[in-house]
Amino acid sequence: MKLQFRHQKFQADAATAVCDVFAGQPFQAPTYRIDPGLGQIDLYDDRQFTGFNNAPVAIGDDKVLEHIRAIQRAGQIKPSDALDGRYNLTVEMETGVGKTYTYIKTMYELNKRYGWSKFIIVVPSVAIREGVYKSFQMTEEHFAEDYGKKIRYFIYNSAQLTEIDRFASDSAINVMIINSQAFNARGKNARRIYMKLDEFRSRRPIDILAKTNPILIIDEPQSVEGAATKERLKEFTPLVTLRYSATHRADSVYNMIYRLDALEA
Repeated sequence: MKLQFRHQKFQADAATAVCDVFAGQPFQAPTYRIDPGLGQIDLYDDRQFTGFNNAPVAIGDDKVLEHIRAIQRAGQIKPSDALDGRYNLTVEMETGVGKTYTYIKTMYELNKRYGWSKFIIVVPSVAIREGVYKSFQMTEEHFAEDYGKKIRYFIYNSAQLTEIDRFASDSAINVMIINSQAFNARGKNARRIYMKLDEFRSRRPIDILAKTNPILIIDEPQSVEGAATKERLKEFTPLVTLRYSATHRADSVYNMIYRLDALEA
């Protein structure tokens, strides 16, 4: 049985709000040379080390802030006094209205408008990680019909590091889903993302990911972003950080650009 999804205006509005922050950004899909690491690199075709990254924001911080304030005024949200961190945006949506669907749609729209194609979703638990992965599976055909392409998505696994090379080298929209414990716990497996690994040609996985300038999507930031995690997230060198939740702690709200409260929902 094929699932049917309705197009909801509020989901489209939330995606548009994110995209409009960067109105005027040129469409780009830049390439770079991925660090091949040590080992038998002579056996590899150079093309295997061509990476695709998110182009930097080119329109200037003053213009970004101007756009944010215009979006906030239109949505009856208190305008930001300044950029809270560079390109940090908050979307508030009630539980059960399709938050994951909304940020998947936002990825497609950002790719369509600006060419951005590298996304990392950070979730607070393994259970939510599995739920997000299931949402990608369930909506895959639906979005492919709307946009004419599919997202390549995978769950980070420290024992399957070839997926990270593929994340960097694939020109399609790529999404890595990771729970915060996988890079913020004290166990050896958590630390592997920061280690130079023999099976990864003496490279650090975090360095390969950071070179793509990913857009970070924080699912339930009030559960993810403790002080230590906030510092760890900086090592991904994100181009933009988007925070999605029904409720936010005061210290996890940055440039609110869309709000769907319980009454509206």
